[in-house]
Amino acid sequence: MSPAAAAALASAPGVAAVVPERVRRLATTRSPRFLGLLSSPPSALLADSDFGADLVIAIVDTGISPAHRSFHDRGLGPVPARWRGVCASGPGFPPASCNRKLVGARFFSKGYEATSGRMNETAEVRSPLDTDGHGTHTASIAAGRYVFPASTLGYARGVAAGMAPKARLAAYKVCWVGGCFDSDILAAFDAAVADGVDVVSLSVGGVVVPYYLDAIAIGAFGATEAGIVVSASAGNGGPGGLTVTNVAPWMVTVGAGSMDRAFPANVRLGDGQVLDGVSVYGGPALEPGKMYELVYAGASGGGGASSSAADGYSASMCLDGSLDPAAVRGKIVVCDRGVNSRAAKGDVVRRAGAVGMVLANGAFDGEGLVADCHVLPATAVGAAAGEKLRKYIASSTKQRPATGTIVFEGTHLGVHPAPVVAAFSARGPNPQSLEILKPDLIAPGLNILAAWPSGVGPAGIPSDTRRTEFNILSGTSMACPHVSGLAALLKAAHPTWSQAAIKSALMTTAYVMDNRNGTMVDESTGAVAGAFDFGAGHVDPMRAMDPGLVYDIAPRDYVSFLCNLNYTEQNIRAITRRQADCRGARRAGHAGNLNYPSLSATFAAGRAAAATMRTHFIRTATNVGGGPAVYRASVSAPEGCNVTVQPRQLAFRRDGQRLSFTVRVEAAVAPGERMEPGSSEVRSGALTWSDGRHVVRSPIVVTVQAPLQ
Repeated sequence: MSPAAAAALASAPGVAAVVPERVRRLATTRSPRFLGLLSSPPSALLADSDFGADLVIAIVDTGISPAHRSFHDRGLGPVPARWRGVCASGPGFPPASCNRKLVGARFFSKGYEATSGRMNETAEVRSPLDTDGHGTHTASIAAGRYVFPASTLGYARGVAAGMAPKARLAAYKVCWVGGCFDSDILAAFDAAVADGVDVVSLSVGGVVVPYYLDAIAIGAFGATEAGIVVSASAGNGGPGGLTVTNVAPWMVTVGAGSMDRAFPANVRLGDGQVLDGVSVYGGPALEPGKMYELVYAGASGGGGASSSAADGYSASMCLDGSLDPAAVRGKIVVCDRGVNSRAAKGDVVRRAGAVGMVLANGAFDGEGLVADCHVLPATAVGAAAGEKLRKYIASSTKQRPATGTIVFEGTHLGVHPAPVVAAFSARGPNPQSLEILKPDLIAPGLNILAAWPSGVGPAGIPSDTRRTEFNILSGTSMACPHVSGLAALLKAAHPTWSQAAIKSALMTTAYVMDNRNGTMVDESTGAVAGAFDFGAGHVDPMRAMDPGLVYDIAPRDYVSFLCNLNYTEQNIRAITRRQADCRGARRAGHAGNLNYPSLSATFAAGRAAAATMRTHFIRTATNVGGGPAVYRASVSAPEGCNVTVQPRQLAFRRDGQRLSFTVRVEAAVAPGERMEPGSSEVRSGALTWSDGRHVVRSPIVVTVQAPLQ
């Protein structure tokens, strides 16, 4: 459509908005136990929610593999009478594919085909069938049934289960070979609302744009108005700042953390060094006791590079066709991370005749590691180990070549520290509205075992002919469905709670300490992580069951928030799909007064040597603790800030009562302190309310920005 035609359509009666089409990208045996969700005897949350029975979770993704054991319906009651969805059929997905577990399935491809041309049906299928694996994996994390035995190539053996094992699933396929298109995502949201789902799980992300141009934000707002919890992945753009996606305040934005499980595969060098690595390779191992020659094409002289890659760059990355078979045959090749996928590098190395691969992080990647199902003996090492490895190879000679081997150690449990913030997990601040802290929280997303389609190899590349019933993947895509399933459990246990109350319960009960009793650290650096890394903290479902207080938000409050962002009525109409009235919104004061479970203030520092900056937040807490209670406030003020709470005591006479309070924040730039032009300082603290039984914690983040000049 031409710009003129789009403008004409936008002014037509009945058209709320016309927004540009955008393409998005796709962003377990241990995690239930790690989160405290024990099946026997059942934990309180599982028991009180009846394992999520009769709630429906929508998985907006690549489709689903309906015959997988994780989606059997044995022991489930009838499909909920309120369910209005359908089971769309097509190639590989006959009409009988749905059951009492998988209650609905649809696919949406009109946006994809309008942009990219007619689908190549020899490469993908026009049905809800998952030919990628991502959708099946995320669906089983959210609501997979108990399956034993479960493992990937012998790793992570145990009982596989989703967060809400008895919840129903509905698959909405929106992602294709060419990506996930906004118009298809929006259509899926609207269908899910009409079908009657309770939770939407969306492990898809992309560029951050204003909410009125963001199809995900628009679709999620409609779902929120219908009382549906929308859980979305934060994105995998970390560890850099300002990388978080899916940032609308009416969504739960989920980052990724680790569990106390690891898959060590260490590199033993000929000079005695041992470099820590990770892998879930499960094929024939390297010959025990044998040391293999190591080759790195990025080294001086380009050892291992083909003649077409004289500078060694392509070969250092192990790009397709870049390695010289004569130079790498029978050796272990070191590949730099980046450009092509980690699994694809292993395929390049294998086809060149090498016996193994070490995938080495660069400085930007830091120490963050992901265990992959490689197609040959291979492991991944961090930036520091990668540098040692490259130096060792560079110092070798023909007389004394660099040698090494890879030692695979299987599955280790009880790892410390855990959780840590995954290096890839996208970070704040919120690029769209600094008043809303994002991500909201983190959940397990590193090396997660879950269901996998029978027709897709675990490495996810065409040449991988291996087959496995479960696979281990990493990403905020895996963290998101953990929260989706937990939201279903909370909604089943507390059917009168709103989506905002459920989100509040998850956030205010999250924890920030690891299993060493220290603040969680950032995997990429080993340094202490902060609120822009983990939001309110790591999800704690057992405490979320009984949060004491919640911060509730009605749809009209989100409209006031948009008004206070100075959105025009036309902008707001694009989100709400109806006329907006901002006349009463100014009573909220400013956008930061949205009744959000976290508090984020941003100040512009003056050019003077010293300055004090002030703002305030108004919050309203609802008592859900079961009866009369008196809560008292305690504050851990951000460094250099003064935080006061008025009143400091909230006396609730009954369950459901709402009481308001004001938080005043003063931030100072000390005399003599000089900030570089354009720089910023982030200071974190927390406000905690407690009645002696409940602890209700909200992070406080203060950002001081220096002017550009």
